[in-house]
Amino acid sequence: MDKEYVKPTEAQLKARRKRSIALAIALAVFVVIVYIGSLAKLGPGLFERAM
Repeated sequence: MDKEYVKPTEAQLKARRKRSIALAIALAVFVVIVYIGSLAKLGPGLFERAM
């Protein structure tokens, strides 16, 4: 069985790359927001605690 695949155009590849980069940036921003929110909720005493 010979399967034929659709090959994306150059414009489609560029659009896919831009979407991937935008998604990566959005994920990184979300992680930073959650991290800062966690630090704010735990308070400044977080780093003064004995381990």
